Amino acid sequence: MSQWFECKVKYDRLTEAGVVKTVTEPYLVDALSFTEAEARITEEMQPYISGEFAVTAVRRVNLSDIFYNAEGDKWYRVKTNYITIDEKTAVEKKTASFQMVQATEFAQALKVFMEGMKDTMADFEIASITETPLMDVFSANLQRTAADKAAK
Repeated sequence: MSQWFECKVKYDRLTEAGVVKTVTEPYLVDALSFTEAEARITEEMQPYISGEFAVTAVRRVNLSDIFYNAEGDKWYRVKTNYITIDEKTAVEKKTASFQMVQATEFAQALKVFMEGMKDTMADFEIASITETPLMDVFSANLQRTAADKAAK
């Protein structure tokens, strides 16, 4: 099971007006530990940033799944409640779960999420869908796949 970490990277970016501005942007990284998350985000960002940059924060994020969509340029966080019935008391219980969805807009995020959940046997309800400030998501599986292809 993947462990996800949100890493904030601070660096100088050249704006469209030609002004250098210091920005701090969040990224999501699949890693085994805080140390590996910092190393992974440093490795992933080096080709895209010229000059100095710093990883200013690393925090664990509770996610159960990520739904990728090549057309998407934004990331949406979906909170779902899985519904179960306690057999002894016959009381309905809701367990929260969080997923990330890549999409261009809210409607597409909902569509991509529902498509990804179509084979799910469990009953669930969508509690919320919110746009996040995440710039990108770096999955260890995607990195290994690309490395494997390059090696062949």
